[in-house]
Amino acid sequence: MPGLNFITKRYHWGVRDYPKFWKTVEELLGTLQSDAGIFSADGLIAWGRNLGFLEDDVFVQAWSKHAVAPHERGILWRTAVLVWAARQAMRREGDFVECGCYAGTSMRIVMDTVDLSSRRVFLYDLFEHSPEMAHHSMPRHGPDLYESVRERFAPSPNVWVIKGFVPDSFALGVPEKIAFAHIDMNNAPAEIAALDALAPRLAPGAVIVLDDFGQLPYQAQHLAHRAWFAERGAPILEIPTGQAVIVW
Repeated sequence: MPGLNFITKRYHWGVRDYPKFWKTVEELLGTLQSDAGIFSADGLIAWGRNLGFLEDDVFVQAWSKHAVAPHERGILWRTAVLVWAARQAMRREGDFVECGCYAGTSMRIVMDTVDLSSRRVFLYDLFEHSPEMAHHSMPRHGPDLYESVRERFAPSPNVWVIKGFVPDSFALGVPEKIAFAHIDMNNAPAEIAALDALAPRLAPGAVIVLDDFGQLPYQAQHLAHRAWFAERGAPILEIPTGQAVIVW
């Protein structure tokens, strides 16, 4: 266990001068009393941590297999949070929902780590992008992404991949009872509309993960979510990964 680290130079967003940034990071690491327990990726530098998720062999194997793109590998800790949320949700009744599945990487890792065969999994996304959309585009957005995600989950008959605007696309299929909801659409109005539609279906104790709650570029989502959950008396836990976790 001692000595576990995760340090990557390929995924720190918001950096203006990478050579200067990494020189500074290297100098910082050189000042530490121990060179163990260090995490550096995804806008987060931490040290003196146990990083127990790196000892979860099933999770690490799934992540190593499916996280191929630099940003997919960089959000390792965020993905570990989703795995925790899935395990917690399995203690409750209901199915799983992900709004903004993109290429399906995060949920594929979750499903290879946690046995969800007894639950239905609903994945929603537009899968394409046009300039007038409020959220930013991702590299794989395009006419082929929807079919690619469907193929990715074809071996799992309990998975529904649904294309369209959320929450309108819920008309094509949505669980009656939900134990897990991952919201990651980079769009405040869409995320609030999704929560409005899903709230009556959330099981007591359901786990909700908001991907960008703590990310400064998505402050509109942060403020909208704070107001929405405050109205319902549900405390939000903001965590250093930039995510938020709510137990319903």
